[in-house]
Amino acid sequence: MLIFYQILQECGGYYLANEFTVTPWEVKGRVDYMRLAREFGVQLITESEINTLRELTGEVHYLIRRGFFYAHRDLQSILNRQKSGLRWALYNGRGPSADLHIGHLVPWILSKWFVDKFNVDYFFELTDDEKFLVREGYTLEQTNKYAYENALDLIALGFTPDKLHIIIDSEDIKYLYKIAVRVGKKLTLSTVKHTFGFTDSTNVGAAFFPTLEISVAFLPTELYGEPVPVLIPTAIDQDPYFRLARDIADELGYPKPSTIYSKFIPGLTGEDKMSASNPDSAIYVTDSEKDVRRKIMNALTGGQPTAELQRKYGGDPDNCVVYKYHLLFQDSDERVRRIYEDCRAGKLLCGECKAMLFERIREFMKEHNERRERAKDVIEQYRISVKFR
Repeated sequence: MLIFYQILQECGGYYLANEFTVTPWEVKGRVDYMRLAREFGVQLITESEINTLRELTGEVHYLIRRGFFYAHRDLQSILNRQKSGLRWALYNGRGPSADLHIGHLVPWILSKWFVDKFNVDYFFELTDDEKFLVREGYTLEQTNKYAYENALDLIALGFTPDKLHIIIDSEDIKYLYKIAVRVGKKLTLSTVKHTFGFTDSTNVGAAFFPTLEISVAFLPTELYGEPVPVLIPTAIDQDPYFRLARDIADELGYPKPSTIYSKFIPGLTGEDKMSASNPDSAIYVTDSEKDVRRKIMNALTGGQPTAELQRKYGGDPDNCVVYKYHLLFQDSDERVRRIYEDCRAGKLLCGECKAMLFERIREFMKEHNERRERAKDVIEQYRISVKFR
């Protein structure tokens, strides 16, 4: 572990065996998710957690049962609280920017399922301060504007104001600051530098920001005046924040947060994660129907070079980006199974498979953008400052 942290400090993040890099701000290379889970010390989701979810809800969300959300920290404790009728809450967030793509919506989709199934409150942090602090070229006014824009996409997924509580850091700091200074007193500069790869040239604001992301994990306990642990559905690159939160929770008198971690949304052009630096690797919520079609039809597949060879030998859906998108956005298990089997048998050509995906994404985005437009009239109803004065 000492060697691991030495490498981390030198590289400014988590760098594993010269193969891939995973930090809260950057993912590079082909990620070995099993190895990443071992390095981070998280647990794989097992049949035990899946069976408990099924017992409590009658079903398991497809993002979990298909293995996209695959690891966790202490998920069972949240499920045990649910069994006992004790309160818990959901928490995740977003560093607001103009390049919101459909991959960013996936953890929120799972959060919606948890809200619906367990009737829990959902705290969502829009970190306009973080984006301003760690990204060059942004003004705070810009990131604050993006926070409101991204909030519309969250609301559009169907959350109701009584359950969704939106925090915009630069405007709602009064809810976080007292917790943040307590957190800050428990974290040494050395710990923060080693965990996040900060250097002597990192600005002070960026070094303090992790205390704010950690603070929201403890906010429900403060608001409700009783121990209220949170479950955080997020991508696994965000683990460093919540590992630190768990390390100091007992000392501060807060319940430890639990997490459930996803893999990364693959880029359409073959990257392990969609990349803002390559617009064709992602489908953005602002993309036109024409652009969505073009990106999908140009996406990397596991098919054969020609239709004749595809029919003869079949394709390889296990190494096909298009099939992975079907896994993420098709809620019908039967349809996904049929796509897989028809591809392997050579009954489904890549162009046909892409056309099916385009129709599903087109339908999803049409409905999403209609709901997003309606959300503009009610956004203030979701603000934490409206409900917790």
